[in-house]
Amino acid sequence: MKTKTAILLFANSAKKEAERKSFLSVDVFSALNRQILKTVEKSGITFFHFTEKQQIGSSFGERFSNAIESVFKKGFTNIITIGNDTPHLKTHHLIDTLHQLEKTDLVLGPTKDGGFYLMGIKKEHFNTETFLKLPWQTNRLHASIVSISNSKNLEIQFLELLMDLDSKEDIESIINSFKGISLSILKLLYQLFFSIKNIFFEYKIYIYKTSFSQNFNKGSPSIFA
Repeated sequence: MKTKTAILLFANSAKKEAERKSFLSVDVFSALNRQILKTVEKSGITFFHFTEKQQIGSSFGERFSNAIESVFKKGFTNIITIGNDTPHLKTHHLIDTLHQLEKTDLVLGPTKDGGFYLMGIKKEHFNTETFLKLPWQTNRLHASIVSISNSKNLEIQFLELLMDLDSKEDIESIINSFKGISLSILKLLYQLFFSIKNIFFEYKIYIYKTSFSQNFNKGSPSIFA
């Protein structure tokens, strides 16, 4: 049977993503969505973009599994799944995965928080029931997939370790990383980072002033008694 590979871009609209990850702005996710679409199109691989409008299910695991199954039903034998929150994801990661799937069972692009930014999987190894039981959106996800794959004697090929945007702390880490990202996204992240830093600084000043005022007021009566 001829091998057919498709990319599944599982990423919500910028507005929906900003609601879910409120520490990032709609502008940031708009830029991330534009970048990932450009990256995918550059690969030349057929792709399907599942936003919240196409996703079906009450949990992330259900929505993700249903999307994968839907693409397999279109006649594809391999799927490369990605999201929109990894600024360092490049076209060569997709091309490398495409070739790796010709000779290995599973390809994983691990993230520093214990998840993955990319997964290449063959139809013969996809099991909906197993997928639904995975600890999605936790730091145990990557380890769980590796453990299950090892128990089934599946061969895994790992891509380089990258970082995704899942917390405020990730903004600074990505800005300070030595890997290149687009200037538009870098500029937006810089603006967010310094905005967060200023808000935190102003909060500390407020706490200090409030504490000083309260202590002074409490001490005044005893001084002048």
